[in-house]
Amino acid sequence: MNREPPLVLYDGHCGLCQRSVRFLLRHERETVLTFAALTSDTGKKWLLERGVDSDVDAMVLVEADRTLTGPDAALALCDYMKPPYRWLRALRVFPAGVRRLGYRWIARRRYRWFGKTESCPLPSPDQAVRFLE
Repeated sequence: MNREPPLVLYDGHCGLCQRSVRFLLRHERETVLTFAALTSDTGKKWLLERGVDSDVDAMVLVEADRTLTGPDAALALCDYMKPPYRWLRALRVFPAGVRRLGYRWIARRRYRWFGKTESCPLPSPDQAVRFLE
């Protein structure tokens, strides 16, 4: 069975999102995740294909059988992490509304706290194959 690897779509201009991608690359249990910026052609294609609003202002996780955004995507990504980061999935005990409020609170301030760049930084040569665009 030929399944697409999980795809993480992120804001390529956001310093927090860029750091999150680097964190995922460093602490992933297995090398399975792929990455693309939300505004890239690849990102736009997947958003359209999965019926996600193209103006989405959150991280998106595209898996074979589901597409998650925002805090749901962030918590699902914990399943791909090594311990102790994998244990962060325990945050699912909080009601979805509380998780969304916390995620949006950080998202609204992310450029102020972590900066905004004009372009995505290039991945290292050994990681470039994991970036779809």
